[in-house]
Amino acid sequence: MPETRPKVFLVDDHQLFRSGVKAELGDAVELVGEADEVAAAVELVLERQPEVVLVDVHMPGGGGRAVIEEVLAKNGDVRFLALSVSDAPEDVIGVIRAGARGYVTKTITGPELVAAIERVRDGDAVFSPRLAGFVLDAFADPLSGDGPATGDADLDQLTARERDVLRYLARGYTYKEIAGQLSISVKTVETHASAVLRKLQLSNRHELSRWASDRRIV
Repeated sequence: MPETRPKVFLVDDHQLFRSGVKAELGDAVELVGEADEVAAAVELVLERQPEVVLVDVHMPGGGGRAVIEEVLAKNGDVRFLALSVSDAPEDVIGVIRAGARGYVTKTITGPELVAAIERVRDGDAVFSPRLAGFVLDAFADPLSGDGPATGDADLDQLTARERDVLRYLARGYTYKEIAGQLSISVKTVETHASAVLRKLQLSNRHELSRWASDRRIV
């Protein structure tokens, strides 16, 4: 075991489950906080600066994906490990595109969860065995998300979420509409949009639409 225990924050809307996770983790981690809904989770994670956030996928208010996106928009150093009963491909792919470093199901044992947390803390990506294929398939097409290099130096500067926002902006969606499509806040959309324009050295949405059209990624 590492000399220092991972600093962990737990996000799940079921108190009984949180209690069970805490019991399983025991003294192997330093629990720095917990939350049962999105807004509180974002505020407390940013305040307490855990190394790893264990986050459920399905919660009111946008779920784990919203927590991940809103935190990473302000602090890119926090690492997320999704912990869910769901093994649906769309859930796995959604949170990985949002920025999670791994995804494990709630059938995982206590020792396995501790090991997964330590690996994510140390920079590895961790998936339950049958979920890894979903991720590989989803990111085989680099334009579909946070995939490998596309060969376009400009596009390769953008994160997965920035590419998503770029597409909607180029299609003429408003910030509010994009927020609804991606289940994130309008403020987060604005942050990503500003980053896209800055990285691509574009001045406005008109230029962005033309840029995307020229590359046939709209």
